[in-house]
Amino acid sequence: MENHSEAQSETQLSESVALDVLGDWQKSHDCNSLGPSNIGDSVILMGWVQRRRDHGGLIFVDLRDRMGITQVVFDPQQDASAHERAHALRSEFVIAVEGMVRSRPEGMTNPKLQTGGIEVIVRELRILNASATPPFLIEDDLDTSENVRLRYRYLDLRRPSMFRNLILRHRAAQLTRNYFSECGFIEVETPVLTRSTPEGARDYLVPSRVNQGKFFALPQSPQLFKQLLMVAGFERYFQIVKCFRDEDLRADRQPEFTQVDLELSFVREEQIYALIEGWIGLLFRELLGIELALPFAHLPYSEAMDRFGTDRPDLRYELYLVNVTDIVADSDFRVFRQAVERGGIVKAIRVPDGGRLSRKELDDLIEYVKVFGAQGMAWIKIQPDGWQSPVTKFLSEGVQGRLAERMGLQTGDLLLFMADQPKIVHDALANLRVRLGQQLGLVDASRFEFVWVTRFPLLEWDHEEKRYASVHHPFTAPLEEDMDFLESQPERVRSRAYDLVLNGTEIGGGSIRIHRQDIQKRVFGALGIGEEEAVDKFGFLLEALQLGAPPHGGIAFGFDRLIMLLGGLSSIREVIAFPKTQKATCLLSGAPAEPEIRQLLELCVRVEKERRS
Repeated sequence: MENHSEAQSETQLSESVALDVLGDWQKSHDCNSLGPSNIGDSVILMGWVQRRRDHGGLIFVDLRDRMGITQVVFDPQQDASAHERAHALRSEFVIAVEGMVRSRPEGMTNPKLQTGGIEVIVRELRILNASATPPFLIEDDLDTSENVRLRYRYLDLRRPSMFRNLILRHRAAQLTRNYFSECGFIEVETPVLTRSTPEGARDYLVPSRVNQGKFFALPQSPQLFKQLLMVAGFERYFQIVKCFRDEDLRADRQPEFTQVDLELSFVREEQIYALIEGWIGLLFRELLGIELALPFAHLPYSEAMDRFGTDRPDLRYELYLVNVTDIVADSDFRVFRQAVERGGIVKAIRVPDGGRLSRKELDDLIEYVKVFGAQGMAWIKIQPDGWQSPVTKFLSEGVQGRLAERMGLQTGDLLLFMADQPKIVHDALANLRVRLGQQLGLVDASRFEFVWVTRFPLLEWDHEEKRYASVHHPFTAPLEEDMDFLESQPERVRSRAYDLVLNGTEIGGGSIRIHRQDIQKRVFGALGIGEEEAVDKFGFLLEALQLGAPPHGGIAFGFDRLIMLLGGLSSIREVIAFPKTQKATCLLSGAPAEPEIRQLLELCVRVEKERRS
């Protein structure tokens, strides 16, 4: 079906099919609403031909609109003209029919359809437009590449599953607006053309024609403007807003995406948690019929990293990371000992019943962790006749006993070790934990486990830039008790930041903000942002902070990602009407495209094309 070369041209279609006008007809029902109570009614239906079946004298057409399908029947004894014209119908023709609702014959009902007990016997047919043969069937079980679907996205969107996804998004947006409005929030639109800031991902830049040589930036978030709205006294702001980031893409990222954005004045973390839990609970109750257990769990960042190796832990299963550095540091196993001597750590995961994994499966896991920087991985199987592993001979009975006690080992278990620098150990074991959870069937897809991860580090060292960078953004407030370390030991400073994680996916993040100019200047200093640069890039914020800025905080949620999870999907492209590819291109429109020379001249922009050898 993807070969489009056999499709009729528009000219051929218009010549072969006599097209009608809508005239004074009005759609009386959608194609999913008729039932036994409508038998005998005269109706007008409009939509697309899903399929046509010619059964001798009768022609059956499955007529589809955005709501569903109704079977319509053309009978030469009812209307010979309509029956004759129905022979021309093909998939995706746009038609309108007038007729009478009747029961389907006994044994011919279709329980899979909402309208499966009735059909419409047609008295008049109007062909509103013909269609060339589509490049794929308009149905849910597609064997079609995603690139073809995106190239013909307007056809892909006709499929029932895509309608359901976007209707789910629509309903979630309605519930969101109503909820926050009822909670006293004011929806305010913030600028799309703003200025570039030195933090976060790359900005999309927009050249200014009026101010030649200068550029706007598309916002990565409305962060500064929503803080200024707090200074302005709005107290509670929200927005469902488009944001833009020029970054490498994955299944859950897009260059343009939608956020649910909030900011509140005179607020503590606990108030924000309760507000968000009420909103999330509403979405799950109204959209999925699920009553969530509130309040959500809380986990400090340090504990999340210690037990799960990530700040996005999936709480649906165990497989915890356990630090065994002190037990194996002086063992005879050189890999463990040398890792500790170099300032590294040794952590282990106990896999219940993991002893059944084959040597090949273990080798595959070892290759897998190498993707995350690990040099290898040690393993031990706890068998009825003793410990089985190439490393067992290097571990004394005392070491084995302490490991068994700390790990809670039982016969049949598998013990997996990682020894390296903390970042590598955590990255490798965190991803290994996820893989094992899926491979061993430990993940219950029907469960929704939320957790607030709190008290992140304020700053982290950027080895490439040779300076500290913000873990969240430079406007996040430090914990009061850590302020004394800001200049002397910045890595020790914890922040008043928080993320909400669902089943191992971060869906939202925020913080209490800095509302005092002196503290904001100190944080800029710790980030290596000098006074001149701070004034140049953030002067308007610094000025606002000394003109009566209230204590405030907020949070933002990736709306696309949240809808993806609500819909049980694996890609946010399934919940965006016209998404980009992983290369940030639109296959439908051909964007991005080369501009005309005239446009570049007006903008005083010159494009240097890469020379090909």
